[in-house]
Amino acid sequence: MIIQEQVILVNENDEPIGSMEKIEAHEKALLHRAFSVFILNDKNEVMLQQRAASKYHSPLLWTNTCCSHQRAGETNIAAGKRRLLEEMGFQVDLKELFSFIYKAPFDNGLTEHELDHVMIGYSNQDPNINREEVEAWKWMSLEAIKQDMKDHPESYTAWFKIIFEKFYHFIEAQKI
Repeated sequence: MIIQEQVILVNENDEPIGSMEKIEAHEKALLHRAFSVFILNDKNEVMLQQRAASKYHSPLLWTNTCCSHQRAGETNIAAGKRRLLEEMGFQVDLKELFSFIYKAPFDNGLTEHELDHVMIGYSNQDPNINREEVEAWKWMSLEAIKQDMKDHPESYTAWFKIIFEKFYHFIEAQKI
């Protein structure tokens, strides 16, 4: 028996209101809890991943280091660490930066409607990628990502384009 992954349905205050199988929640565009992890190195470059060709949406597109959905009873940080290990093969300390709600429809009829908790961690190590999840990876500076998204928006996931803008402004605002 295959157990389907559940997502935590939430209201706009991030209060749980139920759970639902992941694909059904995306078909119905229901608001659910999610997280996005950004790993930076000591050169202030972001580790990007290219999604595996076998992914059910956004295959071979570039995105942040990892992202997924929290499980029932799992903290945001614990979920981020779990998925970072599952996808990229390493763990680091993570810090939650901010959260926000976004909605991004896909060509296949699914819609991401997420209350996304954005986290940051720091590492200089190369990942040991899980080929079922990740096709490739690379380090890129914030400015290079910003420019490449202008030049090649079709190469990036819908949510990354939304999240990166907020992440970029947050990081810039932190500079003294």
